[in-house]
Amino acid sequence: MQVLQVQLEIRPDPAEVGRARKWARSRLAGSGIGADEPIAETLVLLVSELVTNAVVHTGCPAVVRLSLPEPETAEGATVRLEVADACSRAPVPRCAGGEATGGRGLALVDGLADRWGWSVEGTGKRIWCELDRSDPSEDAGADQDGARCPEPAFETYGSYGAYGGFEGFAYEAV
Repeated sequence: MQVLQVQLEIRPDPAEVGRARKWARSRLAGSGIGADEPIAETLVLLVSELVTNAVVHTGCPAVVRLSLPEPETAEGATVRLEVADACSRAPVPRCAGGEATGGRGLALVDGLADRWGWSVEGTGKRIWCELDRSDPSEDAGADQDGARCPEPAFETYGSYGAYGGFEGFAYEAV
């Protein structure tokens, strides 16, 4: 399967979040993934959350990477998003109160991505997530009611999945 890898360098500025979303939408369009497909909307939200964490909590420049299937192999492929920064602090569990305006970003990533985790990269870290693209009419991961069954994500150091031991917590990349 052919995979296209693209990246965008971002400054530690909150205005970069919107630029990263726009960039991700344009790259998805070139890979044969339509803007109205659920995977596109989910990926743009994940870009927004991970880039927000990078620019707000690290104060360091970061790099956003997308690994996208080539248009002819897009069906059934996996899309991977990575945000790498120079801050070595690991993502830590954070319990956001009901009135809090932040602190739910990585909880959203945990709920929306098929897999996610983080790893050390040089003197910093890389937070990644993956979305599996499937034909909605053939959703093998759905139960009788149509709800998706979460899969645990334990394959990478620091990886948290639906069963990662921190259920009920929000996560913050700091």
